[in-house]
Amino acid sequence: MSDPRKQSDDPGNPAGGPESGSPRGEPAMDSAALHVESTSAEAAKPEVASSASPAVSPPDPQALEEWNRQVRRRMRIQSRRGFLGLGAGLLAGIGAFEWLTTRRDIDGVPWPFRKTLEVNEQLAHDYLTSGRLSPTFSKDRISEDRVNGDVGLDDDVDVSAWKLQVEGLAGQDEPLMLDLDAIKKLPRMEMITEFKCIEGWSVIVQWAGARLTDFMKAYPPTTRSGGAFSLNHVEDLPPYVSMETPDSEYYVGLDMESALHPQTMLCYERNGGPLSQDHGAPLRLVIPVKYGVKNLKRIGTIRYASLRPADYWAERGYDWYIGL
Repeated sequence: MSDPRKQSDDPGNPAGGPESGSPRGEPAMDSAALHVESTSAEAAKPEVASSASPAVSPPDPQALEEWNRQVRRRMRIQSRRGFLGLGAGLLAGIGAFEWLTTRRDIDGVPWPFRKTLEVNEQLAHDYLTSGRLSPTFSKDRISEDRVNGDVGLDDDVDVSAWKLQVEGLAGQDEPLMLDLDAIKKLPRMEMITEFKCIEGWSVIVQWAGARLTDFMKAYPPTTRSGGAFSLNHVEDLPPYVSMETPDSEYYVGLDMESALHPQTMLCYERNGGPLSQDHGAPLRLVIPVKYGVKNLKRIGTIRYASLRPADYWAERGYDWYIGL
């Protein structure tokens, strides 16, 4: 006998059992209703953002023109300010230079510049002591020959006829005239030091001659007290020594402390031979603790002085002391 219950024709309920079908008494939903419900659910889902880049709209021509106008205006303002600032700076600099160069002169230099040079001079002077020596070198460090400066050397000198004039000697009113042999009789010294030019270059040179202190012992100056000369009483010595070329075209001044420095030399040989005409034959000053402009070539006169003597380059804007 067949089961009086028929199998369901609903494809959604293949088992035909009450667990998978509609409850008894409720009509079953057909496939059309299910499709409508699915479509509605999909429509209710939030829309997913597209991965494509958004379209860029072109700038508003009027807004762009206004922005460019403001930029140009600001640039004009900044340019005017910069130009006015530069102009003001130039005018201030010109005014300051005009003021400095029109001040009264001290020794041929406007006093603001001279005062600055005097400060440099005092610093260098305080640094100088008899124990502070210029470095010395071995012979293999000697440099190639170099000539610089010819003021006072216009004409060659006859070494055999040359004389050194010495003024301000103790017990002697008239100048003393000495030949080169008198200098060579003094104790000989040699040294290899660096000659430094104020222009920025330097050479290492071998020098030979007599210390200025030995020269002063042999030919002493008149002391301030009128008593006997002694290097142990520097305060009693004249405060300055001046030197000049035979034609008086070039001249330098030394304070007594610099003159008494153990490396200050009356030099008659350079790099193993007599001085050449270009290097100041027959006798020159060598003082390695000062720049080359103080190392006078071809000494014609040595003068002990109570007043600070004139100096060629100090009259042309350099400080008088010009020490290293």
